[in-house]
Order: sequence, then C-alpha cells, then structure tokens
Amino acid sequence: MSDFSWSSDQQQFRQSVRRFFAAHSDEPAVRRAMATPEGHDPAVWAAMASQLGVQGLAVPEAYGGGGFTIAEAAIVHEEAGRVLLCGPLLASASLAAPALAHIGGEAAERYLPDIASGACIATLALNEPAGTWSARSTTTTARPIGAGRYALTGIKAYVLDGALADLLLVAARTDEGPGLFAVAADANGLVRTPQQTLDPTRRLARIELRDCPGTLLAAAGEAEASIAAALMTGAIALAAEQVGGSERALELSVDHAKLREQFGRPIGAFQAIRHRLADLYLAVETARSVATHAALVAARGGDATALAHLARSACSRAYRDVSEAMIQVHGATGFTWEHVSQLYYKRARCDAELLGSPDEHRMALAAAVGL
Repeated sequence: MSDFSWSSDQQQFRQSVRRFFAAHSDEPAVRRAMATPEGHDPAVWAAMASQLGVQGLAVPEAYGGGGFTIAEAAIVHEEAGRVLLCGPLLASASLAAPALAHIGGEAAERYLPDIASGACIATLALNEPAGTWSARSTTTTARPIGAGRYALTGIKAYVLDGALADLLLVAARTDEGPGLFAVAADANGLVRTPQQTLDPTRRLARIELRDCPGTLLAAAGEAEASIAAALMTGAIALAAEQVGGSERALELSVDHAKLREQFGRPIGAFQAIRHRLADLYLAVETARSVATHAALVAARGGDATALAHLARSACSRAYRDVSEAMIQVHGATGFTWEHVSQLYYKRARCDAELLGSPDEHRMALAAAVGL
C-alpha cells in the first residue's frame, strides 16, 4: 500500500518554511504589504528566493530550479496560507512556471531560470470577463505578424498579479485553435488595470490587449495541454493554501474559546461552541487529507486531475466554514477591521472563486470520473 504522508525530510522543510514566514509575514507585515501599491514586500520576495528558493522549488534543475515536486511546493503554499502571505507566489511559481516547464525547449530555457531565481515575476492570463478558466473558451484573438510573432487583441479579467508581473503568458485564439503567448510587461498595446476585490491580500488585474505583440510559445493542442498542467498544479497549490488558512483560523478560534469567559466559564466549555469547533476540526483534517493526497499523487507522476478538483471543492468549503465561524467565535471583536479574522474570511471567499468555483470543480470532478 502506498504511503500518502509527508516524509521526515519534508516535515523538516516545513518547519524551516514556517519559521521564515513567522519572521517575515506576521500580521503587521501583512497589513503593511497589502497597503502598498505592489501588494507585497519585494525584500521578502527576494529573501524567499535567496534563503529558501521557493520560487524555483519545483522547476527542473535543467532550468535553474531546485528539481523538487509539487509536493514540496504544496508545503510552501500551505505555510503561506497560514500567514496570509502577500506576494505573487501562486501566479509565478505554481501557474506560469508549470506551464513553461510543460512546454519545455526554448521557451523554458528562456524564461524559467529568471522565474526560479525570483528575478522575473510571471503570471497566466487566461480568465476573461465571462469568467471561464478554459483555453478553449478564450475570445482573445492572435493575428500573425511574422516569424512567430502575433498581435493579440482581447481582455483578460482577474489575472493574478497581472499589474505586477514582468511576463504574462496569454491564452489567445489563432486560426488553428488556442495558443499560449509570451507578452512582456512593457509591450505596446498592453493596458493593465488593478481590480479591486474583497481580498486585499491578493492582487488581481484586468488586462487589455490592443494589437499587443506576443511571441508564440505553444500552438493549438500543446497550448491546451500546458494550460491544463498549469491549472492542475495551481489547483493543488491553492488547495494547500486553503488548508493552511483554515488550520490557522481554527487555531485562533480555539485559543480564543479557551480564554474568553462568559458567566464565569470559558466560552469553549459551552456545547454550542465546543461541538462547532469539533466539527470544523474534522472539516479541516478532511480537507488536509484530500489536498495532501492530490499533491503526493501528482508528485509521483500519477494522474491527479480528479483529486485536484476534489481538493479545491473540499478545501474551499472548509476554509469558508472555518473563517465564518472564526468571526462568530470572536464575537463583536471579530467584526472589526482591527481583528485578523476579517482577513481570513476575505481570503477564503476570494480563494473559492480563483481557478474555478467549487461548483465548477465538482462538475469537472464528475466528468473526470465518468459521472
């Protein structure tokens, strides 16, 4: 029987990552970062690369990365979710990098080393105003202008760190089908507008392309496969983040229930709260099991597509329920801007819609298992 648990080396790596984030992404640091125009601290981003190498952790060694797997990357994302890390880790390391690694060849050689070192922030521009995370549904067009160059026209919506990225991987339709194109941040005809969302700890942008020059990285068929690989990796990484956020929100709720007293007793002694927290613990552990299983199956070369959809559905629900309960357990304090509960709640609500809603993942899961 296969062992789907973390190894001792992976557990030690987790402790190193947790110590790093505790020192660099505590609540005051999160609040400072989310108030900046960039939405993150570039010094922390650089330290993540130099001290932990997390931006290139799962990038093949041939392209300047650590040569590890999505399993180790999931550990980083889980710990990042615990502390509400502000930064383009999901966009650059777990969406753009896997797409390029799947393409391989000249595209990977050109872009992955800088992404792995943290020098280049990249993102995947796929979603459009209609809200579908699918290459086949893209309405952005690509018109050939010679020698692998195309003029792209269209709109992308809710692009992770789209206003910050140095490199955008844009899905657009050619006469042969959807393709994937590299667009530089300073390209003519590229208009990037930050989009205000509920979650201030994660930045999204609207991308408008007006005959914007782009370089073809993958043509029809290959592009769809690389985007699918990126979305699966991103789903597993995001599920891990949701587990981390759920776990930390539950810890804070339990700690408060032990200390806050009413009628001379800690509120955690009352059945209504005690039973609610026990139910949430079960939900978090279930979500953790599914997310861990998905990461380890993918890391071992198995088909984790169905598991990724299952993880996103389970983890979205667990994070939503725990973050809502966190506010209720903290009472009037939990409803204030000054309390961290509102940040976990907002992250939970927005994460649920990233890379596909829970309903979309359940439908995709049903299709994947033949229902």
